[in-house]
Amino acid sequence: MVNASQAAEGYSAVFFIEGSQVSRQMRLSEFGAFLDGYVGLSDLAETDVRAVLVTLRPDLNVQALVFFRIWFDEEGRADSHWNVPIEALAEQGAKGPDLGGGAIRLVCRSQCPSPEFANELWDPDMTPGNSHFQSIRKAVEANALRFQKAEPEEENIPTLTASPAGPESDDGHKDRARLAQVLREQRLRIKTLQSVHRDSLADLQREHRLEMQGLRRDMADLEQKHERLKLANEQLKKRLSQRNEQYLTMQEKMAEGNAGSGRDDANASAETVLLKEQLERKQRELELREDKIVALEQENHELRHRQPPEDSLLEQLRSQAVFLVAYHPGVGHITLPYEDIDTYFGNPMAYAAERCGLNEPAYREWLGHYEHPVCKHVDDTGEACLEPIMRVTQPAEFEPGQDDRCDRHKV
Repeated sequence: MVNASQAAEGYSAVFFIEGSQVSRQMRLSEFGAFLDGYVGLSDLAETDVRAVLVTLRPDLNVQALVFFRIWFDEEGRADSHWNVPIEALAEQGAKGPDLGGGAIRLVCRSQCPSPEFANELWDPDMTPGNSHFQSIRKAVEANALRFQKAEPEEENIPTLTASPAGPESDDGHKDRARLAQVLREQRLRIKTLQSVHRDSLADLQREHRLEMQGLRRDMADLEQKHERLKLANEQLKKRLSQRNEQYLTMQEKMAEGNAGSGRDDANASAETVLLKEQLERKQRELELREDKIVALEQENHELRHRQPPEDSLLEQLRSQAVFLVAYHPGVGHITLPYEDIDTYFGNPMAYAAERCGLNEPAYREWLGHYEHPVCKHVDDTGEACLEPIMRVTQPAEFEPGQDDRCDRHKV
């Protein structure tokens, strides 16, 4: 039998998952203390934890599982804004795999009864050898939280005598039930694999986007630096030219002037020496500037044409170890060649339009019709018709003024 305190608490626990194994277990009441902020877990500071609410039947068979995420702050305390109703979701879960006591109720990211909480959930791994369901089942069977197993009470319930079903009928029913269970598990596995693929693709695209942005910033900084040096070099050349003109003018005046006093000659000679030194210094500065400009141009050229680092994302894209796939209406899924990646991210809409054989304005006009197929006619008062019309699914077949008008307003 179950004691009073355990009956009040219920047969519920929270398992923390690390990799494919259960790393920590606690009763639901203990987890509530973490949510209330009374205690923290220093080893989980600044960690996004994957956890599972496990509800059990009195016979300690799994009844429902809810796979959820929760963030622990820098002090190891649970996120105070976390408000996922995991107990309510456990009551609404759809059928999941059989963990020994019949099909469980399952709630995860790919199978969530309340879509607004789907992003707070995660999908279990069902791969043989790494299955989260098997790890949870083993942890439940070990019963480290010491749930008391309720013994079934014997009841003398009178039964009506009926003609026993034949063994073939029982076997057929069991086979159908087993087949239905296998189909449910396979559908769940397909959903979780699709979710993992979407997440991986999103991470890959985000990583590539950040890498491309970093390279563009580096190139922009280098080009700005090059332009500043180029402008400074032109200004230096201009000043040097002015100095040369002054020097030549002074030489002409000295050659044409009459012989002056020795003091004037000494002053002129000193000024000439000073101008020569200034001229030589400016020439050296000009040569250094030109060397810097050549080095920057070489660095800019190498940056534009350098090969991506080994094992980097761009190297995998270039060698086609990883494919970057984009989707656009009218084109479908596009596998981007490595040499087109920069062009695509520069203007994805123009790239999609070119693949359709259209210019960008024509593609955008078709896309507006495709996403909202209504009559675009506007009367003299400025009021649009907006009558629903047949959608043209191919961009090349779309004719503005004809296909985006209802029968009453066609030209």
